[in-house]
Amino acid sequence: MKNVTDSFLSLGYWPFAGSFGFNTDILATNPINLSVVFGVLIFFGKGVCASCLNEWKDNLLSLSDLLDNRKQRILKTIQNSEELRGGAVERLEKARSRLRKVEMEAEQFRANGYSEIEREKLNLINSTYKTLEQLENYKNETINFEQQKAINQVRQRVFQQALQGALGTLNSCLNTELHLRTINTNIGMFGTMKEIKG
Repeated sequence: MKNVTDSFLSLGYWPFAGSFGFNTDILATNPINLSVVFGVLIFFGKGVCASCLNEWKDNLLSLSDLLDNRKQRILKTIQNSEELRGGAVERLEKARSRLRKVEMEAEQFRANGYSEIEREKLNLINSTYKTLEQLENYKNETINFEQQKAINQVRQRVFQQALQGALGTLNSCLNTELHLRTINTNIGMFGTMKEIKG
């Protein structure tokens, strides 16, 4: 169609040969020229229009097929999407159910853990109290032992000092006569003790 139109338009650019020619200015043309132009257009345009209509018809049919194919693909995609969405919703519900179960188990573990921690804390406090009590008893026993040891050492020292003082006093006060009399008295006491035993 474009070729036919171009050929008529190109006729307007031909140089005028005498008085015959085509006037492309529609307002300045006379009815004879217009009828010739319309006649030529109808004669040549019939085949072109029919082929154009057939081509449009074919294009419309192929376009219709293309649109049907596109529609089928879109429907198939929507159907697949719906199936995928259904599967995703089902998996989501299963995941939510598992999450609730895990949360309940975690809460139970947390509660058990807290009670176990409290039990361990009480055991540790009791054990520490017993250990401190044992250490306190050991400390008291050690203090008593050390006090008794110190008292015994003081007693021994006092006894030694008293004995040394008594011996010193006896040695300074004793003369030979008193010394003999003391020995005789002790011998007499031993003899009396021997008779009592025998």
